[in-house]
Amino acid sequence: MSVIYVLLAISTLVAIFFFVLFIFSVKKGQYDDSYTPSVRMLFDDELVDEDSKSDEKTSNETH
Repeated sequence: MSVIYVLLAISTLVAIFFFVLFIFSVKKGQYDDSYTPSVRMLFDDELVDEDSKSDEKTSNETH
């Protein structure tokens, strides 16, 4: 039974260690995306026509 307590303590310490590393990496900017904003202007935005959207709704409601 004492082995369970030891394993529980070790797993808690490991989880806390990885959580601290995660927080540290987020604060250092590890997950900041610096690539996507520079290429976003190269892609065309899809234009949504509001009239065709409302026509789709009415046609879907009648079927």
